[in-house]
Amino acid sequence: MATEAAQTTSAPPTTANRDESEPAELREIREARARWERTSVAKATAKSPLRAPRFATLSDLEVPDVVTPADHPVDYLRDLGMPGEFPFTRGIQPTMYRGRLWTMRQFAGFGTPKQTNERYHYLLSQGQTGLSVAFDFPTLMGYDSDSPRSLGEVGMCGVAVDTLRDMDVLFQGIPLDRVTTSMTINGPAIVLLCFYVALADTRGIARSSLGGTIQNDCLKEFIAQHAWIVGPRAAMRLVADTIEFAAKELPRWHPVSISGYHIREAGSTAAQELAFTLADGIAYVQAAVDRGLDVDAFAPRLSFFFDVHVDFFEEIAKFRAARRIWARTMRDRFGAKHPESMKLKTHAQTAGVSLTAQQPYNNVARVAVQALAAVLGGTQSLHTNSLDETYALPTEEAVTIALRTQQIVAHETGVANTIDPLGGSYYVEWLTSKIEAEALEYIRRIDDMGGMVSAVEKGYPQREIASAAYRFQRQVERREKVMVGVNDFTMEEPSRIPLLKIDEAVQQEQCADLAAVKAARDGEKVRAALQAVREGARGTTNLCYPIVEAAKAMCTEQEICDVLREVFGTHTDPAEF
Repeated sequence: MATEAAQTTSAPPTTANRDESEPAELREIREARARWERTSVAKATAKSPLRAPRFATLSDLEVPDVVTPADHPVDYLRDLGMPGEFPFTRGIQPTMYRGRLWTMRQFAGFGTPKQTNERYHYLLSQGQTGLSVAFDFPTLMGYDSDSPRSLGEVGMCGVAVDTLRDMDVLFQGIPLDRVTTSMTINGPAIVLLCFYVALADTRGIARSSLGGTIQNDCLKEFIAQHAWIVGPRAAMRLVADTIEFAAKELPRWHPVSISGYHIREAGSTAAQELAFTLADGIAYVQAAVDRGLDVDAFAPRLSFFFDVHVDFFEEIAKFRAARRIWARTMRDRFGAKHPESMKLKTHAQTAGVSLTAQQPYNNVARVAVQALAAVLGGTQSLHTNSLDETYALPTEEAVTIALRTQQIVAHETGVANTIDPLGGSYYVEWLTSKIEAEALEYIRRIDDMGGMVSAVEKGYPQREIASAAYRFQRQVERREKVMVGVNDFTMEEPSRIPLLKIDEAVQQEQCADLAAVKAARDGEKVRAALQAVREGARGTTNLCYPIVEAAKAMCTEQEICDVLREVFGTHTDPAEF
């Protein structure tokens, strides 16, 4: 007899409901499957029962025992197409990795700008091809290192950046016009982007030559990570300003990296991650269009950032579904004409939440599987987590292993030699369509609420994620989901591994540098620059322009953010029960 999963998800139609116009070949396949279930499967399960009463993905999608062409017919040209062509299901470039490998971009940042600069030079010397900045928590929240709110946090989970001088030290000896930089910051993203632009200006580097990405995804902060400086609608104004500024001044820069990563890390399912991320993207596109921008003038520079969890096929299907939904959304909803506007370009990072403190060397295997899924899913850029990241920021040895994992996938496995090698797999195509359908239903509900900003204000995505996280945790506790080393295959003695320890003297050093900058700067220029930011915030001026000038006047991040908080007000997350 068929398994429960097959009966509930993809069992073939009975003779009574079969479409008589169905091609003879598909009817033959259905009949062959029915015979297989009555004979081969029945004999096998009688001899050896199935190892579980139910089979599902990590996100709890029921998995069929087998998928055939009759169970999921695919219109190849409509739903897959050729690589580099609409709807981009098989990849956004005609040659994919046969032409150029993905960017290997290890997330790095700790302590002082000088310490992080040394790590960047090490990673570049080891074959990394792009930089990625991790900021410390005070910087993420728009506070300087000398703020009472920053006590004990300076340099601990990323690098502290308070002023343009810090940005200069962070990128000392690094050619900004030849190395692309990704900056993971959201609430104060407009400020850090302007610091970077101001640094290029002071070094005589043309803005048009700057390449990189700033995450700048305010909506996912209200949904998942909770690092904001102002409320949702004011934050959307700041994002729209950066999109407009980049369209005019930074043609090689991605002004928003629409991030599902933190949504997934907060406990969402794969379909929720996909749906809420794309709904955020729709909101940003709409905000820019409402600003009067031509969609084809800015859409090619939007990018995405997805989590790569440990369910191998589910993650591959998620990437493929994401490209298809985004392409159709940009063409049909926003009237994009240029193919580049319809391409979903994405960075990916292996799932930090999947890493375990128990038996930490198991994390090397997890990351390798996730990296392989990201590549088979068609990512443009990849960060692989280090084995020690459940304990601390990665050591140099651990981050090297993580980088070598990508290089082994690229150069030894052969998966980069052909394009979308899993395309056409009956199961992968079924799963791609399944995730796509579930994501589209979420997007429809969000549209009915008036869009993502309204949905966030109502707490809808927050509740959905919390419910999914709770369900998964209960499954782990009941051992319905196995986590190796956590709820099965456990060991009594914990593994001991070397850890990177950040000296608390970092705060004293950073505060001393900040005090020196404040003592040397022109106070009148600072006051005038902050007043220009204040007036711009009260009006309709694109705030990037006065903030760049404020950066050059050596205004601090917190001074600029405090002006924004003063004008726009702050935000408190509503309690949800």
